[in-house]
Amino acid sequence: MKNTATIGIAALLAGAAGGYLAGKAGVSEDNKAIEAKAEALSSGKTTRTTSTAASENVKGPRDVRDALSKPSQLSRMEALMDLYAGMGADQLKSEAEKLASLSGAERMMASFLLFGRWGEVDPQGALAYSNTIGFGGAFARPTILQSWASSDPENAAKYFSENPNEFRGMGGPGGGGFGGGDGAGVIAAEWAKLDPEAALTWAKGLTGRDKGAALNSVIGQMAATDPTKAAGIAATLDAEDQPRAYSEIAGKWGTTDFAAAEAWIGTLPADARDRAMASALESYANTDPAAASLKVANMAAGEQRDEAVGNIAEAWARKDPSKAALWVAQQQSEDIDDAIRPVIATWTGSDSAGALAFIQSQPQGELRDEATSTYIWSNRNGDPQTSLQLAESISDEGNRNRSIGMSVMRWMEQDRAAATAYVQSSTSLNEETKQRLIEGRGWGGNRRRGGN
Repeated sequence: MKNTATIGIAALLAGAAGGYLAGKAGVSEDNKAIEAKAEALSSGKTTRTTSTAASENVKGPRDVRDALSKPSQLSRMEALMDLYAGMGADQLKSEAEKLASLSGAERMMASFLLFGRWGEVDPQGALAYSNTIGFGGAFARPTILQSWASSDPENAAKYFSENPNEFRGMGGPGGGGFGGGDGAGVIAAEWAKLDPEAALTWAKGLTGRDKGAALNSVIGQMAATDPTKAAGIAATLDAEDQPRAYSEIAGKWGTTDFAAAEAWIGTLPADARDRAMASALESYANTDPAAASLKVANMAAGEQRDEAVGNIAEAWARKDPSKAALWVAQQQSEDIDDAIRPVIATWTGSDSAGALAFIQSQPQGELRDEATSTYIWSNRNGDPQTSLQLAESISDEGNRNRSIGMSVMRWMEQDRAAATAYVQSSTSLNEETKQRLIEGRGWGGNRRRGGN
């Protein structure tokens, strides 16, 4: 086992920092550079690239602000890792106390890397500190736990078993901090990378939600490299744990060999097939949404089919929103609003005229209502008066009022007098809503689901 404090941080950097952090700051970095950085870290090589070191001609950052002053996002991450790499527990605690002085985006990046390092140097000390910083601790704990589990899963698991409540409600993207998932799932995923059999044994010994999360992580990790073996193990699980495991396997298998995944799904118990197929189709749609859309017809009507329709539509929209929208319009789904929403949001960003033409071609009903409101919310640079005309055409009262309110608020920013006159003369808004809008207090309603 390596004694360097780089293994977990390398995995975290490649996973979250390469996507979430860089994307959050609006800087698009070369993924190959991120992966190369992670590989260098995990192999114990220098944490600075030759080109970076040569161009800067310095040994390393003086402090956190010096690190964050670098000209690119990748350079900042490298500098922060250089800064924290040689620090012991006491120094890391001192640095953690400085995080509050940073701006939101800077604090997020520095916290992520600092606690990733601290999680391997002194995980229990890092966890103890995280319990003293309020809400921010919920974001730090998954990172600490993942770093600990990446190099010492047995002791991380022992601590988790003795202090389960410490990891309840961990925050961050996806509901599980930057590490993803809850405590048991985080540990199991890291353990499975080192010793899948030991991780599986530990997961089976848990109970309730922890058991399900851990088994899912282990099975998922196995399925990524050997779905056939994972399927064999899943078949030996208790009946209540099998459907989730089958779904996880199907999702991984659908990415690499959908035909094989589909054949395997056909052998599953009837009550597990649709859930597994929905998961496989979600993965398949990321590579071939048109082909995935043809498979939906073979699924029975219901929640799983509706979920598959939504997932395929969202993936297809990233490639061809016009085809995705036309396909969704042909589907019979109880959640047609959920399916059309991401399509119109994506389409509006790339071709607002095309999205509007599609909306205007649709008959009155739930799909047109949701498509219209999504268009209004997504088209932030659109003409407010045009948006108001569209909003007034929405048949659902709640959806209509929210869309009118959003359009009015945008108009207020451009021409307050004209917007106020519209509100005062409106026959669609009640007096309370009119007053709220005129006073700039919003429209008194919330976006229903997945608002833009």
